[in-house]
Amino acid sequence: MKKLLIGTMIAVMAVSTLFSAGNTRLYTGAEEVTSVGKAAYLCDCDSGAVVYARQETKRLPIASMCKIMTLLLSFEAVESGNLSYEEMITVSANASGMGGSQVFLETGLSYSADELMKTVAVCSANDSCVALAERISGSEAAFVSRMNERAKELGAENTLFANCTGLPKEPQYSCAKDVAIMLREMLSHEKYYEYSKIWLEDFAHPDGRTTQITNTNKLIRTYSGCDGGKTGFTSEAGFCLAATAKRGEMRLIAVVIGADSSASRFSGISAMLDYCFNCYETQILLEAGKPIEEKAFVRGSKEKEIAVAPEKHLKAFLRRGEKGEFSVTISINGDLKAPIGVGDAVGEAVLYSGGVEIGRCALVALESATHMSWWDAFRETLHNWQ
Repeated sequence: MKKLLIGTMIAVMAVSTLFSAGNTRLYTGAEEVTSVGKAAYLCDCDSGAVVYARQETKRLPIASMCKIMTLLLSFEAVESGNLSYEEMITVSANASGMGGSQVFLETGLSYSADELMKTVAVCSANDSCVALAERISGSEAAFVSRMNERAKELGAENTLFANCTGLPKEPQYSCAKDVAIMLREMLSHEKYYEYSKIWLEDFAHPDGRTTQITNTNKLIRTYSGCDGGKTGFTSEAGFCLAATAKRGEMRLIAVVIGADSSASRFSGISAMLDYCFNCYETQILLEAGKPIEEKAFVRGSKEKEIAVAPEKHLKAFLRRGEKGEFSVTISINGDLKAPIGVGDAVGEAVLYSGGVEIGRCALVALESATHMSWWDAFRETLHNWQ
């Protein structure tokens, strides 16, 4: 590993901050961003920096917000090759018999995984959840076990799932912080946004029936920048909502659990997002695709050195008007061998504030490095000998 320190103590906007890995709390002085619900949480999606938290680890029922994990495992099943979006899934009697919100799947009919996942994201379809769970893990019970394992892997320490739908069943619970953790992970799957932005659509069944699906998250239509999230409601859980919104380079996550009305959960989330968009900003410290000064040395190639750049933006999430200092450490692999293709990972960049990591990304090749031919190797040896 070749380690270089660049951009040391970069002067940019910052805040008085107490850091902890993956959960940076920003003391904003806004202790009452919203009093809606039994618990609330507001954070930056990229860094996980916490702007506001109230009763964030209190264990509460979250109703259909548990479908965030159901969708996450579905996306990960596709990513791992265990499932494809095009695969047709035959619906069991167990799945079609789910109550609550549903898309009225018919026992014995087959639907694509893509269509089932869409109905979970848009209209919170319980029947589609169970159909996906049974396909991915063999049974809903096995799928729920994986949900709980994945929650622990993500650091969601106050979460226990009893089913994949959020329908009342004891014991099951989560908390505002854990919901934000799970949503943040799910948002890393770009395919999700193809579903979450849908407001109204006709869902066609194989037998010719049509069911109209409507997005349960009204902020998709009413809040500027909102492009995803998950609602939930049972008499036990109250009205719940986890939502995300993006403006410019800033993406936020806000969670409310246990509001006393549907309108108050939407207004509460809107107030939280408004506060953060107004009082914070995002600074890009390393720009995606922009070459850095350091180059990667590649053995066995005519191209001895190739240009590299960050795969994605490295950003700092900051309160407006305050100053601070950041550093970026560049690590380029020291044992790179040809061939190297454009886009291949060749190192890593890590962003620090106060000596604590707040972001990292891969460094990727901007140029290819092909194998050196026998003749090229001979000419180089001859040149070096001379």
